Amino acid sequence: MSKSDEKNLARRRKFEEKQYQSLSHKLEVGRPAHYFIVTMIIIVLVDLLDNFTTSSTSNLTSSIVNDFFVNGTVFGKHYTFEEGLALHNTMAMLCNAVMVFAPFYKSLGDKYGRKPLFFISTCGMALGMLVVYSSTNYIMFLVGLIMMSFFLGNDIQIIYVLEESPAKHRAKIYSALKATGAMGVVFIPLLRNLVMHNNPDLWRNIFFLPGIAGLIIGLIVLLFAKETQVFINQRHAYLSIPFEERIEKEKEEKIQKKADANKNGVFNAIRYIWQNKEIRNLVLTKCIFDTAIIAMTYYESIMYKAGMSTEQITTAEYFYPFMYAGSLLIAGVIADRYGRKRTIQLFGSLCAITFIAFIISANGLWNPVTVGVMNGLYLGSYWIGRDYMEIMVTEMVPTDIRASVIAGAGIMVLSGAVVGYIFLAVAILFIPIWLACAILAIPSIVISVFMLTFRVRETMGTDYNMIGE
Repeated sequence: MSKSDEKNLARRRKFEEKQYQSLSHKLEVGRPAHYFIVTMIIIVLVDLLDNFTTSSTSNLTSSIVNDFFVNGTVFGKHYTFEEGLALHNTMAMLCNAVMVFAPFYKSLGDKYGRKPLFFISTCGMALGMLVVYSSTNYIMFLVGLIMMSFFLGNDIQIIYVLEESPAKHRAKIYSALKATGAMGVVFIPLLRNLVMHNNPDLWRNIFFLPGIAGLIIGLIVLLFAKETQVFINQRHAYLSIPFEERIEKEKEEKIQKKADANKNGVFNAIRYIWQNKEIRNLVLTKCIFDTAIIAMTYYESIMYKAGMSTEQITTAEYFYPFMYAGSLLIAGVIADRYGRKRTIQLFGSLCAITFIAFIISANGLWNPVTVGVMNGLYLGSYWIGRDYMEIMVTEMVPTDIRASVIAGAGIMVLSGAVVGYIFLAVAILFIPIWLACAILAIPSIVISVFMLTFRVRETMGTDYNMIGE
């Protein structure tokens, strides 16, 4: 063994001994009274921030494109709206290539715990919004967008709520918290009225207050959130094995159909996914489903190009969080009673139908309330389908490699989103935006629901502590 290997091994021994002592102390101390309620409140706060971050730029696409590309100059020239939107779409896709590194970051949760990533991701989203607020040019805006996308894409709060909730009520608790967190999107049209004053030139103002609030929420996470009990139990049990024995096992074991506790890491996780037929089928299904994700977020541009005014768009945007929240509560009951697959089948079908209805109502310049309701139904249904596919992934893999497998799945699923980005970047230059989005989204959703129905097993009632035993 080289001196470098000896030093790395010594550092690892020291780190794991210290971690074992810390975890042992946490097991001895236990949880304070009402900690579960405190955790759920913290998760809601972070999810409010997450939902705002997720939808913020999508709700302002026309303002951003007009500001930088139509009225301003990017790369030394002006553009038409369609050209600017296509270039913005392309640049966003290229910048989102940084998401390839996000799974490596997320997989650290299997080694260091969920809480450190919970804190860092919360602050990262907030700082990204403040960079966007301060942006004086398109490059600076992209830097902020990259920060927001990188940290919101990790969804550490989802792992938190799933690992802390009782198995038989997991979907209901998850949906109730997500429904509450979805109300964070209400702040977007509210801020459009209060600080943007429905003036598209003042779109940056929307990001300031949420950015400051995000830093405060990050501090709350640091001070009051604790590591998940499932992680503490599993990691403590692993570290209780003598160090030399763990090292010897690592030399002997190879990734097979079941990954071992010490085999976390993104590349091992991808191999694990590919060798496990059930998880592979689910991830491929989610990959096709995610092909539609960019089309799902073009709603503001569809309304803008249909001729709706800034005030009408703001009115329509009020309805999404309420429709999403109501749908989430219904989804939680269905998922725990009838299964995750039934939930995805129902809301996937509803997404396809109401997306068509949204396109018709927006282009027909119907009442903004009707347009907003259709927008809320299709977009909320899409996120529900996507989230429950991720829940099914978590219910198929052991705790000690869960974050790594979710991260590995994220890399694989990203390929579907890239296909969608490329298709729309080209298509909107030749056909109307609504038609390009429909051609991309409807087949993707229908095919993925069909695959889920016939190629993926149900995971309802899974006990996280029993997976892999």
